[in-house]
Amino acid sequence: MTRTLAAICGRRTRWLATSAAVSLVLVGTVPAFAQDANTGARLNKVEAEVRALQRKVFPGGDGKFFEPQINAAPTPTPTPGVPSSTPLTDVLTRMDAVEAQMAQLTAQVEQNTNRINQLEAKLAAAAPPVNDFVPGPGAAPAPAAPTGTTVPALTPSPVAATPRPAPTPAAPRPAAPSNSRIDAVKAIVKPQSADAADDEYSYGFRLWEAKFYPEAQQQLKLYLEKYPKHARASFGRNLLGRAYLDDGNPGEAAKWFLQNFQTDKRGDRASDSLLYLAVSMKQLKDTKRACIALAEFSETYAAEAAGRLAGLYNTTRNGLTCS
Repeated sequence: MTRTLAAICGRRTRWLATSAAVSLVLVGTVPAFAQDANTGARLNKVEAEVRALQRKVFPGGDGKFFEPQINAAPTPTPTPGVPSSTPLTDVLTRMDAVEAQMAQLTAQVEQNTNRINQLEAKLAAAAPPVNDFVPGPGAAPAPAAPTGTTVPALTPSPVAATPRPAPTPAAPRPAAPSNSRIDAVKAIVKPQSADAADDEYSYGFRLWEAKFYPEAQQQLKLYLEKYPKHARASFGRNLLGRAYLDDGNPGEAAKWFLQNFQTDKRGDRASDSLLYLAVSMKQLKDTKRACIALAEFSETYAAEAAGRLAGLYNTTRNGLTCS
């Protein structure tokens, strides 16, 4: 009888111990599963943000975004007979992949920032001095003396023994436009639409297209002064440089090309301005600055150099010896 009671008590004791152990396991597992689910959700969010950051850091040359060649390490296939990875091991693996991607993105951003700084420094050095610019034929003449005003004659000093050189004659004033030119300019119709800013730019383009370069310069300057933030401002600055370049004034043209590129490097005509800056420097016989502009153009706008602007790019390179 005593042994029977002892056996019953032993079995009951083992049953209670087993129940307590199962309870501890269940209690410990629930928080672990909850923690793993919470961590997985956070990791999914971080990975999504990393992918979005990649798309913004690596834009395509045509304005579209594409996925970079930075991907998380592939998940290894478990070998038969080897225990599968635990949830904690999966979390650590994904964290390592996210940290590696963030490190590569940080390095790429630093490289891009450094490259942009070097580009701006080179272009600043490539800008021609202001004193080298020759005013174009469309520049305003010096004001004449008022009618009826008599300039008193200068009486030479009796002490002066050395004759002074004759003064340099003033540059001749540009001839007034002929009646036929005025009539031809008036024949260029100015658009009249709901977008007044676009009308001003389009009128300047029509004047340039008709080879009325001084009139186009005046009209495009007016457009840029009135609407500096207009959607076609990049077109306007580039076209103003073209109007000076086609008018035989590469020095003044270079100023507008450089300004357009520096104002908005992603502008619609920033690539054109950088290439035409090289053209202007080539015409000014400044080979060094022409080569700098060409090198920056081929690196920054590789798609344009091989596509839309390939002909002008190859023509500009011909005859230049760039180291």
